[in-house]
Parts: sequence; structure tokens; C-alpha cells
Amino acid sequence: MLAYALRRVLMLVPVFLAVSVVIFLILHFIPGDPIDNLLKVGAPPEQRAEMMARYGLDRPLPVQYAIWLGKLMTGDLGTAIVARRPVADLIAQALPHSLLLGGLALAFSSLVGIMLGVIAALQKDRLLDRLVMGGVLFGSMLPSFWLGLLLILAFSVGLGWFPVSGARTWSSLVLPVLTIGFGGTALVARITRISMIDIASRDFVLLLHAKGLSPFEIQIRHVLRHALIPVVTILALRIGWILGGAVTVEVVFARPGLGTLLIKALSQHDYPVVQASLLMLAMAVMLGTLLGDLLQAAMDPRVRGALA
Repeated sequence: MLAYALRRVLMLVPVFLAVSVVIFLILHFIPGDPIDNLLKVGAPPEQRAEMMARYGLDRPLPVQYAIWLGKLMTGDLGTAIVARRPVADLIAQALPHSLLLGGLALAFSSLVGIMLGVIAALQKDRLLDRLVMGGVLFGSMLPSFWLGLLLILAFSVGLGWFPVSGARTWSSLVLPVLTIGFGGTALVARITRISMIDIASRDFVLLLHAKGLSPFEIQIRHVLRHALIPVVTILALRIGWILGGAVTVEVVFARPGLGTLLIKALSQHDYPVVQASLLMLAMAVMLGTLLGDLLQAAMDPRVRGALA
């Protein structure tokens, strides 16, 4: 298992380098730069050239990338050009809010999705199965920002149950968690249902029926346990995507977090902040993929043997 884990970690190194190049180049190809937000209107060209040189923006892009990557390898995320604060401090201040929101949304989509998937599998091809799967499929088709606005109109403006925005109380987390969690619930429910139906047709399940075990015990204690292997993998992969999905939701609900920090930095063309924020989101996806592979290998030895 240790050798398998080391191989998977090493495979992420070229992926990380490729992602860092893409993030750096795309950001620098966007028209404008952070100096525009620092200079006053009508500032002389000499002042602009001086500030470009101060922040190293007058150097060729390969040189800028090499400097940024070198600092990154030492844990230095740089200093925000517009905010004039260490980027690490800004990330440390915003990231806990996003992790809390993403973690609760992942827990919600996992528990509700597995429960709905089990119900649909036990009622295969019946009315309840069609209603459950139709409902979760409809929920997954709604864009998160639009669903968030609908929830605000219904439960904040209309009923006054939850705050419209902010992060001062725990109640302010309810609507953002539901907004992010609905999309993941559909995926988890569908994977759980398909996996349970597939496992239920295996020979060992027929043997359990022959031994006289109750159908409910077979489904919950045996079929569900084996069916959770692909579900766990999907949930691990969802870690990064949920954190990325929190970007738009944080803006809709005016919550502090990595998404709000990223959008503000993008509007200011603050390169160090945007690069660090996007890199955090990309690393969340890569770490989620790694965690999913490791969990699947731990639960199914055949996966480890495939790369031996």
C-alpha cells in the first residue's frame, strides 16, 4: 500500500507543474494589470515604469514564472500588490470559511445522497424509485447561483428564516450548504443506486438469500457495504469540486472565503493573490483525486495490483 501511495503522489508532480503554468499564463494574458489600480489618473509613464520594475512585471514571462515557482517551492506565496499584505495571510484568513462551507456541503450531499440511493435501489423500477431519481436529477440541473437566489427569495426574503448574507451566525450556513450540496446529492444517489443494483445481482448475494437472511439485512449489511466502494471514490473526488463550487456561492451569499477573495483579486488584477487562490483550488482537486485513489485501493486490493 505504501508503494502504491508513493507512486500516486509522484504522478501528481507533473500535473502540479502543468497546472501552475496554465494558471500563470492565462492570468497574464488577461488585458490590464494591477498597476492600473495603484496609479492615479494621468500618472506619468515614468511612474508606471518604476512600479512595473518594483514588482518585477517588466521582466519576461518565463523569468516571472521561474521566480514565482521558486518562491512557491519554499512556501512563499508572495505579497499582494494592491492589498500590500502577504498572500499567505489573506489565504489563511479566507480558507477556513471555504473549508467549513465545503465540508458541511460534502457531508450533506453524502448522507442525503446515499440515503436516497438506497431507497431508490430498494424500490427499483417502482414509482418511488422514479420519483426519487427524477427529483435528484432535476435538482442537479439547477445552476448553483440561480438556486442560491431562489433559496434567498424563499427562505430569507419571503419567510425570514435565515440571513440573506454574511457569516456571523451558524444559521447563515444553511442556505449556502443546501445550494452547494444539492448538485452533489444527485451524483451520490445515482452512483449508490447503480452500485447497489449491480452488487445485488452477484452470486454471493444469492448465497446469502439461500442461508435464510432477511432481504433487508442482506441489502444494508452486505450489499450496501460493497456498493460504497465507488461511492467513497466519488466523494473523495468531490472534495475539490465542492471547494471550487463554493466560489460562486460565496459571492451570491456575500460570505467571506476563498471565492470572495478570488473575485476581488481578479477585478484588481492582483496577480499573486489570484495565482495563489487558483492554485489552492487546483490542489484541492488533485488531493481529492489522490485521496479517492488511496481509499479505493485500501478498500479493494485489486486496484493496488493493477499498478504493481
